[in-house]
Amino acid sequence: MAKSPLDTSPLTALDNVRVVLVNTAHPGNIGGAARALKNMGLSQLYLVAPREFPAANAVWRAAGAADLLDKVVVVDTLEEAVADCGLVVATSARERRIPWPLLTPRQCGERAVAEASTHPVALVFGREDRGLTNEELQACNFHVHIPANPDYSSLNLATAVQVLAYEVRVAALEAEKGAELSYADWDRPPAKASDMELYFDHLQQALGQIGFIDPDNPRQTMTRLRRLFSRVRPDDMELGILRGWLTAIQNYIHRTGGKGRPD
Repeated sequence: MAKSPLDTSPLTALDNVRVVLVNTAHPGNIGGAARALKNMGLSQLYLVAPREFPAANAVWRAAGAADLLDKVVVVDTLEEAVADCGLVVATSARERRIPWPLLTPRQCGERAVAEASTHPVALVFGREDRGLTNEELQACNFHVHIPANPDYSSLNLATAVQVLAYEVRVAALEAEKGAELSYADWDRPPAKASDMELYFDHLQQALGQIGFIDPDNPRQTMTRLRRLFSRVRPDDMELGILRGWLTAIQNYIHRTGGKGRPD
């Protein structure tokens, strides 16, 4: 559950940071991730369609952190895991054709702590063998890359979780001492991930109606628009304005008998 915005202690806000593991193949990695979280004072672990869970090997690898496994949240899709989050950061080991706003692990920890006092934050980790899909990466606000040795850069999943969990804890400890955080105060909370997904569906529909894109083949237009809005990160009121704007366009087309995309 999300912490109240009134509870602004950085260390307490760690309870509002969740680690999301997508389609994990080996239950031992789930246990190792739970142990990494407890080491650093985090407690929320979400699993998206794990291959095997519950599992004895997960409990064995968790050692003294088996209590975190008792309250793991298991869901079917990444969209469900991050629906109520205002900030979603994905781990990515590869350069993408369309680059996304990128954070270092240190920046990731600082931003997570700065925002966790007001809304849930998700750190998303992909499959052991191939990471996250392009669609999953595009559902996140930022990507984070752990700068491992380029000659041997493959990190064990639980190790990657440990690295980012450590950075989150360091940022929280620094904030407890009164260090200035990089995230400025805002008058409205950022739009939730689930609301952004509804907006992207609405946007694609409206752009198709006015003939700006081919609904059956939007090519990279929607991907680049996703990147734009992930970089801007509209708040909930701004998103409401954007949704209202799209609805007004659609209503105008309906009233004037517009036929949408020209022949």
